[in-house]
Amino acid sequence: MPVKSLITLPDPRLRQVAAPIDQFNATLAELMQDMTDTMIAGPGGVGLAAPQIGESVRAVVVDCSRSQRPCRNHGLLYLINPEITALSEGEALGREGCMSVPEWVGMVPRARRITVNYQSMDGQRLSLSTAGFEARVIQHEVDHLNGKLFIDRVVSVHDLVRRMDT
Repeated sequence: MPVKSLITLPDPRLRQVAAPIDQFNATLAELMQDMTDTMIAGPGGVGLAAPQIGESVRAVVVDCSRSQRPCRNHGLLYLINPEITALSEGEALGREGCMSVPEWVGMVPRARRITVNYQSMDGQRLSLSTAGFEARVIQHEVDHLNGKLFIDRVVSVHDLVRRMDT
């Protein structure tokens, strides 16, 4: 499948709330494959939300096994209509970047453990509990579906720094 172009700030589509998905068909499967291919092609990409490729629907791809950070994870996840239903174990500060905000990284507080309800590619309702880096990535990607970016969550503007590798 083709690698899609990423939209970046200041594109206003990144600030829109994405629409729920109600059709579980070949078009959705194609979108999820395009998102996976785009995430893999991206620099250090471990997650991608549909709005980042200009599709304003509630779909997320996450694969923390691609991370250089050691972490326990569930491998490649396709999360359709994800909803974080529980946040626990307090918050931790962590460094985040984003392919849609390519020049910046920042320290962002996120819940250490989450439970996310979602649908599979065939519409089956599922639930997943996860912690650590994978929980952070899912929270980051669900934010995209709600028109939020990591830069909206940095503790202070002093926690936002220009990436050295761009």
